Amino acid sequence: MPTCDTLLEHAIVITMDGDLVVHPSGYVATRGSDIVAVGAGPAPPDLVAAERLDCTGLAVMPGLVNAHTHAAMTLLRGIADDLRLDVWLQGYIMPVEREFVSPDFVRLGTSLACAEMIRSGVTLFADMYYFEETVAEATAEAGLRALCGQTVLKFPSPDATSYEDSLARAREFIATWKDHPLIVPAPAPHAPYTCTAEILRAAADLAVEFDVPIHTHLSETLFEVEQWRRDYGMPVIPWVKKQGLLDAKVLAAHCVHIDEGEMRTLKHAHAGVAHNPSSNLKLGSGIAPVVKMLEAGVTVGIGTDGPASNNDLDMFEEMRLAALLQKGSTGDPTALPARDALLMATRQGAEALHLGHLTGSLVPGRRADLAVVDVSAVHNTPTFDRDPHAIYARLVYATKSSDVRDVMCHGRWLMRDRALLTLDEPALMEAARGYARRTDTFLIEREGSVLSKLVAIGGAVEQESFEVQVKARVHAEAPALEFLAGPEVTILKATRYHQYDTWFFFADPQQGRLRIREEELLDAQGGIASVRARLTLTGQAQVAEFGNVLLFRSRFLAPATHTRRFYREYFKPVEERDVEKDRRRWLVAYRGVEFYVHLDHLRHPAVDGYFLEVKSRTWSRRDAEDKAALITELMSRLGASPDDTISDGYVDFTGKE
Repeated sequence: MPTCDTLLEHAIVITMDGDLVVHPSGYVATRGSDIVAVGAGPAPPDLVAAERLDCTGLAVMPGLVNAHTHAAMTLLRGIADDLRLDVWLQGYIMPVEREFVSPDFVRLGTSLACAEMIRSGVTLFADMYYFEETVAEATAEAGLRALCGQTVLKFPSPDATSYEDSLARAREFIATWKDHPLIVPAPAPHAPYTCTAEILRAAADLAVEFDVPIHTHLSETLFEVEQWRRDYGMPVIPWVKKQGLLDAKVLAAHCVHIDEGEMRTLKHAHAGVAHNPSSNLKLGSGIAPVVKMLEAGVTVGIGTDGPASNNDLDMFEEMRLAALLQKGSTGDPTALPARDALLMATRQGAEALHLGHLTGSLVPGRRADLAVVDVSAVHNTPTFDRDPHAIYARLVYATKSSDVRDVMCHGRWLMRDRALLTLDEPALMEAARGYARRTDTFLIEREGSVLSKLVAIGGAVEQESFEVQVKARVHAEAPALEFLAGPEVTILKATRYHQYDTWFFFADPQQGRLRIREEELLDAQGGIASVRARLTLTGQAQVAEFGNVLLFRSRFLAPATHTRRFYREYFKPVEERDVEKDRRRWLVAYRGVEFYVHLDHLRHPAVDGYFLEVKSRTWSRRDAEDKAALITELMSRLGASPDDTISDGYVDFTGKE
């Protein structure tokens, strides 16, 4: 006699199978981890069930598939909003992650995310984060299904000191979790702009070796795409194909800025795309051409992205927004109808994750991953029965995540009558509040210091504690050049530069001044040999004067890897000033001591004549005092008069006659 563990009957059954069959009154039977029967009308009388659930007035549908998220980032929800993607990610999210992300952080954040996703009817999600083995553990304990991607970056991350360590961690994670019933492990090279060609190839090789998907971000912002065209002469998708990424089973998040040729490339590679409408809108990334992708045959799912950039994990909200965005952006109200939006959030979403053979539809033989939804609430009333397919519109346009009543994954109930069965929600929320308090303290302290913010975005190093320098205006360059060519000095190195400086001033002068410098190293013919950009934070107040020689406190240097716009929005200066100059620079030895000699010609502000500067750095104040006397002597030999020395830097010279 046929038997089953659970029989859901008298339900509106939305199968999302290949024919998109809907049973206005039907049943679903499960046994163990699988669906064993789906049909219309009352269940066969010989179908014996250990548990029978009367679903009158309820819809039974496949569990929703969140095709892209960063689950543990629930603990960063609301940490920094209404910012550009680069400022948000590299100015706030990554510094906080470096400070706090640990296995405990990841376990708590993932568990909190699982609670939220279960409540909104999600049974499968694609994750990308750090300590992914902990994400997998927390997800399996909650009873959800997940594609878990171990992040790989070209720079140090919270769980790896190098990309080699990240790849090794990904390999170990995949080998350990490869055959788990709920978890599919994967490598997750974050994005082309945070990886290298070598990393992408290695990650793809790893995915192919273990026959698992690979999870990454592609073409999320217009800035990224324009950078790729400028630097490599091609869009992002052809470039990653060239690196072998598309040899693996790719799940590509975003794909906001791709053309029709790139869509065909993704289709031919059988790549899945995760569309993230809320996150793309909130970060100003744009609206993905979903209708064109679907017309091109690309498999597209829907994701929430991380809760730090959405700021929730509500897939009902994402389905509705996905449909409305395509209508609004194309001017076509028939674009992406409700049925297709629900398909993207169920079967097609599972296919985008390369897991459609397991889940995403209510079909015998698929896993018993389903949600029971109350479609009789006041916001879903009245209903019209002439079109049995109207249920799609009711689910996408009117249903709320709070209407989800019961959730089953892998044949196990995770929520019944809105009560979570596998997670202690109050305890998770209280622990999350503790992390929030610690994060607030960290950011409050950091925001009070320009230096702390500079260190937070990485790469800042302190130079010698003291800098002694003197600067003078000279009317001709010949005296300095003649002395430098003479026998009293030894030239150790000579270079020429064209420099562009932007100086940031802050409301509190004690914060110092931040200089963004882009300099072009010139060759003997005056051509550009190389380009370098860096940040310099200098102390505002001078410590002492030794005659005309000034003693300053230390400065900090960091590579300038972002745009001026990024630094402007991140550091929030109250004033900016620009300086452009030609510089000849010599490292010389004079009386056994090394000094830098600069001969500058200002282009902006435009000033006649030249400026001569001699400087040296040291860790010792006493040594600085000793060098001051030699600097005065050297300046005189170079042709500068004490009467022509200036105490202001060029940035203070702007606007003066």
